[in-house]
Amino acid sequence: MAAENPVQSLQEEATCPVCLEYFTEPVILECGHNFCRACIRQCWEGSDTGASCPQCRETVLQRNLRPNRQLANMVKIAKRLSLQAAKGRGADGVCEEHLEALKLFCEEDQTPICVICRDSRAHRTHTVVPIQEAAQEYKERIQAQLKTLRDEREKLLRLKVTGEGKSQEYLKQTQTERQKIVSEFQQLRKFLKEQKRLLLAQLEKLDEEIVRIQNENVSKLSKQISHLSKLISELEGKCQKPASEFLQDVRSTLRRCKKRKLQQPEEISPELEERVSGFSHKTIALLEALRKFKDTLPSALERKRGEPLGANRQVNVTLDPDTAHPQLVLSEDRKRVRRRDTRQQLPNKPERFDTWGCVLGCEGFTSGRHCWEVEVGDGRYWAVGVARESVRRKRQISLSPEGGIWAVGRWWGQFWALTSPETPLPLSRVPSRMRVCLDCDRGQVTFIDAGDEAPIFTFPPGSVPGGRIRPWFWVGLGSQLSLYP
Repeated sequence: MAAENPVQSLQEEATCPVCLEYFTEPVILECGHNFCRACIRQCWEGSDTGASCPQCRETVLQRNLRPNRQLANMVKIAKRLSLQAAKGRGADGVCEEHLEALKLFCEEDQTPICVICRDSRAHRTHTVVPIQEAAQEYKERIQAQLKTLRDEREKLLRLKVTGEGKSQEYLKQTQTERQKIVSEFQQLRKFLKEQKRLLLAQLEKLDEEIVRIQNENVSKLSKQISHLSKLISELEGKCQKPASEFLQDVRSTLRRCKKRKLQQPEEISPELEERVSGFSHKTIALLEALRKFKDTLPSALERKRGEPLGANRQVNVTLDPDTAHPQLVLSEDRKRVRRRDTRQQLPNKPERFDTWGCVLGCEGFTSGRHCWEVEVGDGRYWAVGVARESVRRKRQISLSPEGGIWAVGRWWGQFWALTSPETPLPLSRVPSRMRVCLDCDRGQVTFIDAGDEAPIFTFPPGSVPGGRIRPWFWVGLGSQLSLYP
């Protein structure tokens, strides 16, 4: 006779004699037999008098049902031993409720089940497939996702390497420009220093000559003034004397007065005057040139500040009347657009927007870097950016990258980036002029406040796909847009 299996014996002891399943909330009767609480109550259901044990038929009192906690703990141990035994047999998984191998997969609940679970009320109406088949199907899905993720990672790695390479290239360019600027300003500083020294030396010589002439004239005039003062004093004293004394040597006195010769002071020579005047004109011209240089340099730097590195070309954008919504009015030079309340009678061309108040620029770009500026003023409803040549024109369109539009705008008192969904832009000031910078090679669009050069928003590299890209504008009621240059 084969030896009794202790695990099997434990399972039998942990099984309710009524439901033949593991005990659930086991209770013990006065006779010592154990049952599930729900099972014994079901057996006694409808009995108003005494009850009996379903196993030994001994009469017991219903109120004397007591929980058997030791048996409940033994049931837990029996379940764990059963699971371990099943795993020891090499099964992939075992149903904790029925101790059967998990051979099926429930699609609705997304969980492995056993064959008994399939017929239960919980899974009876669900779609059930073999677990290996489900695993293979989901493995293929995961593999597809893995391929996509790896491709995206590879793309990002390439972008990273390309970006780092371009950054290093740009850094070399900026270093070269830095060296040029330092060298040029050093030479300029040396030149200005030498010019300053020469000009001051010439001024010093002019000062010395002017001071010499002034000192010589002062000395001559001082001597003549002293001589005349003595003569005047002598004549005034002679006039006070009596007539007999006054007339003595009067003719000699008059001759001395007539013989005096006034020495004129040395005048500044025409040559010296011309030198001073010429030097003054030269100084004025030099200072004026320096002022112009000083005023021009910050303007040139301000135009460059905030622009991306590389050959960023300022383009002259004009509006395409064939694409303008019937409520949009374009200026004669096609540089301004405003919105009116009523529609104009215009041909319904395929390229014309008929629902949103949009218009495209005439220019299209497929490569290179380009920028243009748009005066938005204090308009409350507007958006500016770029769009694909093939952007939808009729009926409802999606103002987002998915719809072929990359833009920023303002409505309801808030600034937005036309992402999907829209991204609010917490700007510190209301921009009156926007600069749109399109990099076709990198697939990137950047928006800058042309007033203070502050960046507003950037659609990152790779956002704008290849193909022909055109400037795009949306104008709401009460708004007007103007293009520069």
